[in-house]
Amino acid sequence: MTHHHAVQIDPWFSAIAFLALASALLVYPLLAVWSSRRYRKWPLHRYVFWSVGVITGGAAVVGPLAQLSHSNFTAHMVGHLLLGMLAPLLILYGKPVALLLRSVPRNWALTMSRFLHSPFVSFVGHPMTAALLNVGGLYILYRTNVFIWMHQSIVVYALIHLHISFAAYLFTMSILYVDVTARRYSFLFRALVLIGAFAGHKILAKSLYVVPPAGVDAHDAQKAALIMYYGGDMIDLAIIILLFFGWYKATAPGRISRAA
Repeated sequence: MTHHHAVQIDPWFSAIAFLALASALLVYPLLAVWSSRRYRKWPLHRYVFWSVGVITGGAAVVGPLAQLSHSNFTAHMVGHLLLGMLAPLLILYGKPVALLLRSVPRNWALTMSRFLHSPFVSFVGHPMTAALLNVGGLYILYRTNVFIWMHQSIVVYALIHLHISFAAYLFTMSILYVDVTARRYSFLFRALVLIGAFAGHKILAKSLYVVPPAGVDAHDAQKAALIMYYGGDMIDLAIIILLFFGWYKATAPGRISRAA
């Protein structure tokens, strides 16, 4: 049995997480409909991206998969792919920051804009910083005793999942400029950072196959590592395609005009 010191998810944590997810699913369309009265109609596909992203990430913290992940490392890794890779990509294409900026009063929007241009946001939103927070955080989780602590304390469990979700979203946002972004870096630089982050993720997956985290059965760890490695490939490929398609769109008009 994996996670020898695992504890069950407290009911209060499940209740709070469920309420937060339900609120996210409710508030987003309300803001979109309300702001559409003053501005251009909010596209329907943004609703879909946001809703599917929230539900996808929520499955990793509430419900059967979340409960099973306490005693099964393979289930835990499926949750990691959902919460730390797929959900951030979907939510990003819901453009929540742009929606919030056009929904709040003008003075609030100006305050938010100043914050987005602050040195702190510029630092944590830098592609290299975001990659370190995202992939580096996974090394700390799986290669130290933090993984054991996470299954012994619901507070640590909650903090770890918050970090994974926010760090993954921050990294995805720093690579794909879909939503409002204060500072933009070149496609080449972001592509190089992306390659490094993907390499770090794959090296970690291979290391988990050989040396499981403390308290995890070797066979379970191998299955989980394969899911992390190959399952991550599909999401990685989607990010690569989206980045290079954006690169093509940004440069093709110039080539066409020069050729003309």
